[in-house]
Amino acid sequence: MRTILLLALLLAGCSAAEPVRRGGIVSLNPCADQLLLALVPPERIAAISHYSQDPRASSIPLDVARRFRTTAGTAEEVIALAPDLVVATSFTPPATRAAFARAGLKTLYLGSPTTVAASKQQIGEVAGAVGASRRGRALNRAIDTAVADTRSPDRPVPTLLFIGGDLANGAGTLLDEMMAHVGLRDAAADYGVTMTGRLPVETIVARPPALILSPDGGGRTAAMRRRLLAATGATTRDVPFARELINCGGPTIPAALRRLAAIRRGV
Repeated sequence: MRTILLLALLLAGCSAAEPVRRGGIVSLNPCADQLLLALVPPERIAAISHYSQDPRASSIPLDVARRFRTTAGTAEEVIALAPDLVVATSFTPPATRAAFARAGLKTLYLGSPTTVAASKQQIGEVAGAVGASRRGRALNRAIDTAVADTRSPDRPVPTLLFIGGDLANGAGTLLDEMMAHVGLRDAAADYGVTMTGRLPVETIVARPPALILSPDGGGRTAAMRRRLLAATGATTRDVPFARELINCGGPTIPAALRRLAAIRRGV
């Protein structure tokens, strides 16, 4: 019986194994994943990052992400795929970079844009690297249109945007710029958060903001925050803001701007 069971497990493992595909583009970052999906046909993408199959980190629909092979970003597994291009981040460890260089892989290391202008520049850079300049220009035009459509002359509304739990978005970020553009003032600095940082509900109870945006409407931290603020009689509005609009810029910018603008109009 043990022999039959072991044989069955071995056969199951063999049938589930994915064939190794060589060539194509390998992405090691969830924001690069969604950008590549907007720029090139799916068949050109050999693998995406495992983060895109995590709903807390992904900016693409999970059913789409699950159609692709993923990697954990190790040099060994990426080199084994022999990709035509590796799109990684500027935070890639030096040892991994050196391994890619020794293997002769073409690489593109991306930073994390903190402005709309920088995000557009990055779109152009990636589009040029993958031979999709026309699509890159079209995407940047869509961003320009969204920027023009969502500019608000109204008085800014003090707003806290929680990335998750009690982690609040602060100044100097892409989300901060987009909030200001549509008439929402990022209030994190009012509570001593100079960049993105932790902001427990006890800190904001004494001086609640007009608006709170949260991606985890059903999460325990957000639920506790709502209960405590309600108990104080605060008139703070708690509005959902989809997680997939938080994690990345690039192709997400038009949808994020329009959602933020709609929230501002509803205040």
